[in-house]
Amino acid sequence: MDILGVDLGIHGGVAIVTLSDDAPPQLIDVVDIPVTGNKAKERVDVAALRNRVETHHPHHALIESAQAMPKQGASSGFKYGREVGAIEATVAGCGIPLTILKPRVWKQFHRFRGDNKELSRQRALQLFPTAHFGRKWII
Repeated sequence: MDILGVDLGIHGGVAIVTLSDDAPPQLIDVVDIPVTGNKAKERVDVAALRNRVETHHPHHALIESAQAMPKQGASSGFKYGREVGAIEATVAGCGIPLTILKPRVWKQFHRFRGDNKELSRQRALQLFPTAHFGRKWII
C-alpha cells in the first residue's frame, strides 16, 4: 500500500512510502512542497503538487494537523492557514482518503519527545538509509 505523508507549510514536504506486512517500508518519492512566487507572494503550487501526487496514486494520505504557533502574527498565521488549506484540498481533490494526525500521535509512535526535527530526520535516515534528507522536515 502506498502512503502519502505530508509535512505542512510552504517549506514542508511530501513523501510516498510503500508499506507491506512482510517487508520494511520503501521510500518511493520525497520532495519539497512545490511553490510559486517568492517572499510575501509565495504560494503552494497546487497544480504541481496535484501532478506529483497523481503520478504515484497513493492509497491513503497522512497529514499532520495544523495549528497556530505561539507568537505568530496575524499575517503569517493567515498565510500558513492558506497553505494548509491548499495542501489538504489538493489531496482531497485527488480522491485520496485522508487522515489528519496530531503531532503527538506520530511522535509517540516513533518514541520522540519534544520538538526536535533533527530526531525526525535521523529516524527517516534509519528507515531509508539510501535517501538524502538535507532539510529538516518530517515524513
